[in-house]
Amino acid sequence: MNVAEKNNEDKSLETKPDKQPREKTLEEKKTEEKIMALWQLYKEQRTTEVRNEIVLQYTGLVKKIVLRFKGSYNNFGQLDDMVNQGMIVLIDAVEKFNPDLGNKFETFATLKIRGSVVDFMRKQDWVPRSQRSLSKVLEETYGELYASLEREPSEAEIAAKMGISEANLQKILQQRHNAIVLSYEETINEKMMEVSPLITEEKSDDSPESRMLYNELKEKLGEAVDQLKEKERLVVSLYYYENLKLKEIAEVLGVTESRVSQIHSQAMIKMRNRLKNY
Repeated sequence: MNVAEKNNEDKSLETKPDKQPREKTLEEKKTEEKIMALWQLYKEQRTTEVRNEIVLQYTGLVKKIVLRFKGSYNNFGQLDDMVNQGMIVLIDAVEKFNPDLGNKFETFATLKIRGSVVDFMRKQDWVPRSQRSLSKVLEETYGELYASLEREPSEAEIAAKMGISEANLQKILQQRHNAIVLSYEETINEKMMEVSPLITEEKSDDSPESRMLYNELKEKLGEAVDQLKEKERLVVSLYYYENLKLKEIAEVLGVTESRVSQIHSQAMIKMRNRLKNY
């Protein structure tokens, strides 16, 4: 998968890489036509009724984004709260979106909804402080070794630097998966919200500089993914592009879910380290 080659395309982060678009079904075409007609009607009338009709068409997008975190977020009672928060943001996105700019609404809404979900989890302090602390030590150790060795450190080198066994390192990667992934999600979402022309447009700041920064960030993300090991790239692709849960990825790879957590955590540490100075 060469993600870098796709960085100049203005696609959602949910887009599946390296796949030819399949032929749309008749039902999908009708739904698309209906949504386009609703957007046109909303542009002309700006009524609450039409807005709500559009919102109903995209409720699945909110649920898909929230369920991405279900494998990590154990307080299922609050998943409904996360969906409700996402719905509020979806309504706001519909009201602020301008289809005349030629951007996809899914891209615009995904950035805003994902940001609200990540912010919700951060405020709930869903990752114990002890896990956050150890995850920070792990990331700092990786960064120090990467800088001193001028290459990617091995698991043996990381474990030795931390004064633990490789088996214990693997256990930490698995147990601290939630903290590491949330840290990565926060970092990427903050940067995307800062430089995305989709967001800056609503602030009347759609400058050439903002688009340049947005494209540069996508390029850096692509480079970070391309530098991962093959299995790490595959896990990142299945998780972030195919939207599979960890359990589903485990079935695809033929490994345990805990092993997928370890691979994913390793990939996130590497990507965050490469993006920290951007």
